[in-house]
Amino acid sequence: MSYLFDDMIQLSTTKLKEFGYFDSIGVCSGNLTWSKNDNYLAKISFVLNTDVNPYIELTYEYQGESRSYKIGLVFLKSNLGKGKIWFFYCPVTKKRCRKLYLAKGYFLHRKAFVGVVYESQTKSKSHKELDRIFGSHYDIDELYMELYQKNFKKFYNGVPTKRYLKIMSEIKRAESIDFDEIENILSF
Repeated sequence: MSYLFDDMIQLSTTKLKEFGYFDSIGVCSGNLTWSKNDNYLAKISFVLNTDVNPYIELTYEYQGESRSYKIGLVFLKSNLGKGKIWFFYCPVTKKRCRKLYLAKGYFLHRKAFVGVVYESQTKSKSHKELDRIFGSHYDIDELYMELYQKNFKKFYNGVPTKRYLKIMSEIKRAESIDFDEIENILSF
């Protein structure tokens, strides 16, 4: 078992919504595939019911053994008044969550695992400081990708969104890093 949540296969209501599976009420089905660095990791089939007693039924193989089980779904109305926010209902912890992690053959809430942490929790104080200073420089490609994503909202009612302002601030900071000055400081 992996000891980092970041390395685990994740099932997310956000991704299912992005793929359009929550767009209509009723039953639909699909497949999800995970890969890392062009290496196939896993594939599952699912049936999603958003009607009465909503659930997602997962079907996949784990270490040669077929698995098929249902996970309950619940929703809350959006605080913006625009639709529903869907959540999984973890069968083990009974907690509502938007992301489930695959470990020991089952998709569960993060609180169902002992001794598993996020990668950021393993970093030293000095590493976190370096990330704070240089992180935006190394993430600049992702920032631009997010900025030019299909449905990204830069403005709402003529006012820049907080996310847009944050991304622009990080891009500006990344582009203003003076590596020659830093090299002089580090070479003391």
